[in-house]
Amino acid sequence: MSKQYHIYGIGAALVDTEITLSDADLTAMNVDKGVMTLVDEARQRELINYLADHLVASHKASGGSAANTIIAASYFGCNNVYSCKVADDENGRFYIKDIKAAGVTYPAHINPPAGTTGKCLVMITPDAERTMNTFLGISETLSVAELDVAAIAQSHFAYIEGYLVTSPTGRAAAIALRQHAEANSTRTALSLSDPAMVQFFRDGLVEMIGNGVDILFCNSDEAMGFTQTESLEAAAEALKKYCKQFAITCGSDGALLFDGETQIKIAGNKVTAVDTNGAGDMFAGAFLYALSQGHDFKKAGDFASLAASKVVAQFGPRLKAEQHAELKKAFFS
Repeated sequence: MSKQYHIYGIGAALVDTEITLSDADLTAMNVDKGVMTLVDEARQRELINYLADHLVASHKASGGSAANTIIAASYFGCNNVYSCKVADDENGRFYIKDIKAAGVTYPAHINPPAGTTGKCLVMITPDAERTMNTFLGISETLSVAELDVAAIAQSHFAYIEGYLVTSPTGRAAAIALRQHAEANSTRTALSLSDPAMVQFFRDGLVEMIGNGVDILFCNSDEAMGFTQTESLEAAAEALKKYCKQFAITCGSDGALLFDGETQIKIAGNKVTAVDTNGAGDMFAGAFLYALSQGHDFKKAGDFASLAASKVVAQFGPRLKAEQHAELKKAFFS
């Protein structure tokens, strides 16, 4: 079936600020390492003030997990749409300009209201682990009003960010997106997003998944946490209840895929990791790009693993625009 768009994504719109720091800093600030924690604006400002003298490793960037995925797939060559909610403030205007510059369509009917655009403080420790403290701002009120139903029907894939589980209206929007997709032969994909989402919001994630999505993306910790199993093998078997196909990323060990019939092991790419922020997002973006071009799970997994390894070898959750073209040319030619 010929459709206008490759991927329709939905997720939180967050303007990222990335800072390098030590484990001692995290301890001093009483921040839980390696997970995303929701905070209010006052707490986020307190953390930024504490870190005022630290090196800011990356410029301000439009972020949010699904946005990173959608933008990556767009730079690789997909024609994508992204639903999110920003405020009519400096960060919100920056955000929309940034995603449009990446070639992503922003639904024309959405008019940003007054308020504060969401912000994410991304803290990177010397072991390359990423720790996030997020003030959702107006993103917390993302709802079905931000969906473009016609564009969903005109997309090959619908991609849902698991972080939406923390917001009642966001969760409802994710469920509505999945239902619209299912009614229009649009393949559904969902990311579990973070071990903390799995730990504290598992029931909501199950509700978002419904009778099962076509593709589930997660890392090994999320897979075991979500399925309440003790091993990757047991988790992989249990995940089949929630999806037709899956991709479990395993850090430097690559990934474990299931294409609906066969489990496929994807090798890791040896790199020196400096920042793991965005690795899973890039994996999903590169993977969906490859599938959208007609490649099989093995080829998509190999490409996604390579793309993710490039992201962790530099600061920031995304590659530069030109790096996508170089990567694609090196891999597919």
